[in-house]
Amino acid sequence: MPSPAPKRILFVAENVTDDQVTRLVSLARSLPEDRYEVVFASAAIDDRWLAGTAIQTRRLDSVEREQIHDAVAEGRQAYNAGTLERYVAEDRRLLREVQPDLVVANFRPSLSVSAPLEGVPVVTVVSAQWSPYAVRDELPVPDHPMVRKVGVAMAKRFLPKALPAALALFARPINALRKKHGLRPIGNLNEVMTWGDVVLHPDTPELAPTRGAPSTHHYLGRVPCSAPVSLPEWWHQLPSDRSTVYVTLGSSGNLAAWPALREGLSKLPINVILTTAGRYDASTLPANFWKADLLPGEQAARRADLVVTNGGSGSSYQALAEGKPVIGVASNLDQHLAMTGVERAAAGRMLRAGNLTADEVLAAVSELLASPSHAAAAHRVAAQLAQWDAGTRFVTLVDDFTRARRIRASA
Repeated sequence: MPSPAPKRILFVAENVTDDQVTRLVSLARSLPEDRYEVVFASAAIDDRWLAGTAIQTRRLDSVEREQIHDAVAEGRQAYNAGTLERYVAEDRRLLREVQPDLVVANFRPSLSVSAPLEGVPVVTVVSAQWSPYAVRDELPVPDHPMVRKVGVAMAKRFLPKALPAALALFARPINALRKKHGLRPIGNLNEVMTWGDVVLHPDTPELAPTRGAPSTHHYLGRVPCSAPVSLPEWWHQLPSDRSTVYVTLGSSGNLAAWPALREGLSKLPINVILTTAGRYDASTLPANFWKADLLPGEQAARRADLVVTNGGSGSSYQALAEGKPVIGVASNLDQHLAMTGVERAAAGRMLRAGNLTADEVLAAVSELLASPSHAAAAHRVAAQLAQWDAGTRFVTLVDDFTRARRIRASA
């Protein structure tokens, strides 16, 4: 009996952060080429990530990521009705061209309209921190114009009252578009973020717990991804008689925090490994700084004693997987949500990016470098993360889903 034809899987990565793209690339690379034909669509695809694979690529229209970051920082809608309509048309064109058996997406909100209209199932990859079933003591307060006016303490008092209306407001454009196309509304922002036939969380239950989630929601564990770049020439020149701190604000960290980070870290007798992602000028640096646009993040975290990130789960989990504590300089809600899990595990500390001072940086870095309890907690989390093989688990889940659909189709 001949083997069945390979299933065609379309990966769709919205171009908001590098992590969203590279996480899907890692999952795409895990699919066996003898069973799956893979197409990867995004507005930004670095060919180095796909080197050595048979993965096909398609360019996808996306809002410039700076526009999305600015909208989030100002508390505005990132996608208006016109943008979403354009996205739906672009999605449907792509779906008809590729004819996938399954779409795997990381935050492409228009797919909740376009995929049902084209009859294509969707697997959504999204942190469990966004789940309607997430377990948390309270919702963190991100940097927002209102917070700057009334302060964090006052914002925390009013957030629970304002939250239902805010979550409904940000889901309104996609729900209106679904209604226009004859589809039922999804719900609030949490339900929009986690819409899909199957939902996969690139987390562990310890770092991002949920309760009462349906059987279609699964944990993957951390999805490993590290930039495919070589180590810089200075890598082996770092002084070995002092601690090393790896600093990476990534593609979505708040650059307003950079002056405080630079000043605070310059006052310590440490090595500072810095990645800029080409986002800001670091041509003149203190003598204890060593910089590169990009580094292989896993190796950088392994080399460091402490990692300073933007608080997002990608870079924070990367550090924790190497058993290194994390300082998350968080700004947007996603970063604050990720750091709640890190702080709950006692493996790091969050600093607010919007009003960060050099003294706060100095104090936090000094504290964590000297803290055996934070180091021990990071090693405990590393052991938990090591129990998960995201790539293998992803392949199994995709196998199961496509097999079940094939059985249903032939019944």
